[in-house]
Amino acid sequence: MSALAERLTLVRHSDEEAWTENVAGEMATILGHEIAQRGRARMLLSGGTTPAPVYELLAEQPLEWARVEVGLADERWLSPQDRDSNAWLVRHSFLNLAEGAHFDPLVRVGKSLAECVHDANLQAEYSQPACLVVLGMGNDGHTASLFPGSRDLERALHGSKPYAALDASGCPVARDWHLRITLTPRGLASIGNRLLLLRGRQKLEVLEAALASGDVHRYPVLAAIDAPGTKLRVHWCA
Repeated sequence: MSALAERLTLVRHSDEEAWTENVAGEMATILGHEIAQRGRARMLLSGGTTPAPVYELLAEQPLEWARVEVGLADERWLSPQDRDSNAWLVRHSFLNLAEGAHFDPLVRVGKSLAECVHDANLQAEYSQPACLVVLGMGNDGHTASLFPGSRDLERALHGSKPYAALDASGCPVARDWHLRITLTPRGLASIGNRLLLLRGRQKLEVLEAALASGDVHRYPVLAAIDAPGTKLRVHWCA
């Protein structure tokens, strides 16, 4: 466990309820501090069923949601109105409850994948920096849409822009949604607070295997762990 302590901050929770409450509380504190310091806050969220309860509880926090901008860590090449998109999950688990919060989806209907990536990079580089990103991790060690074995992984890992397009063809975990837009290590490095949300013993074992391996191509979650700046905070419960 020494590698965990040296390279990241692992916060263990007794059960799912405590996990949900503490993560939502930490996110609210970060956003509240950013609003107090800068007048506005921007955060990037991930999809998936794991963080949805956190988003729902976060929306109940007494923050000035009209001062909060929400973006995405990654997205499938789907319309934001598609139920399988990360945009749909974030909208229905958070945005519909946090009245006034502004949302910037990564996919814009009518634009090409390249145009959407270009727009995402312009926003990331010239708007207020995100103060917080919420990440997940698959059992294959991927985070955001950085999938091991994907044909574009090397390019994304060494990209000079915050976002990149990625083709995950041949990666089973990507399922039917091969084309993606994802944060790159360059994008992760610019975010002051990085939270990785994990549940279940298997996820902790994958995290430990990633640290032991040191191979970011096999375990792309290392891109989030080794990004410059403050340590990645991992919230875990069984």
